[in-house]
Amino acid sequence: MNERINWYPGHMAKSRRLLQDQLRAVDAVIELCDARAPQATRNPDLQRLTRDKTRILVLNKADLADDAQTARWLERFRRDGLTAMRFNANGGKVKDILGRIEAASKPALERYAARGVRKTVRFMVIGIPNVGKSTFINRLHGSSIVKAGDRPGVTRANQWVKIGPFLEVLDTPGMLPPRLDDQQGARLLAYLGSIRDEIMDTEDLAGGLMALLYELNPAALRARYKLPEGCGSAPHELLEAACGGRGWLLSGGRCDTGRAAALVLDEFRAGKVGKITIERA
Repeated sequence: MNERINWYPGHMAKSRRLLQDQLRAVDAVIELCDARAPQATRNPDLQRLTRDKTRILVLNKADLADDAQTARWLERFRRDGLTAMRFNANGGKVKDILGRIEAASKPALERYAARGVRKTVRFMVIGIPNVGKSTFINRLHGSSIVKAGDRPGVTRANQWVKIGPFLEVLDTPGMLPPRLDDQQGARLLAYLGSIRDEIMDTEDLAGGLMALLYELNPAALRARYKLPEGCGSAPHELLEAACGGRGWLLSGGRCDTGRAAALVLDEFRAGKVGKITIERA
């Protein structure tokens, strides 16, 4: 995939300004990234904005990532001095994350308790688009209180959610850096759906993803797309081989690469190709 990727919708600049204003009202920050590409799915701009706050880094969607790689990433982040944990927003143990929140908020609570005040702890949830922030908050709340979706840009405004008698969490829109200078990282974001497919050539995108998966886990890719022995490993060859293997064909036996591209991207993002981490620690 040779095209340069850059996507920064206008609402993100407004969201950044609002986030700066609201940081003063929160005690700590929960940063979500995608466990399949933990470093690429962190926004350095958000890290700078929240550097003075207590932070918990959550490697979300860990059920879709390689467990051994997730363990290596967690160890790497912990060596860097970060409080980091894995989580599956669609079925993770809420007790674990609430315990981390309680530990992170303890210093603030103790300061207020010393003055006889029972304080409501306020956390802000941040991250780039499509890392699962709204789904994560719904899991904490126990119901679908905020709108969630499997595409970037669903959350457009900040929303406070009451989790318990003395805990509130702020849902924020996903924010990318204003410039995606690391194009290798930008491709990983595109594979994961953090950048809108509409701004890219999806056939090039899907072919590039298949080539990466072929390098990382060829057995899983062959099994999912019924790739024949001896097929090439170039992006276009893999996409066409998948058309033949899965029957994505047009009249005359021509490859329906447009349909194949959409399905390859959807299936990878849903974890149907296997537990694969596309960014190695």
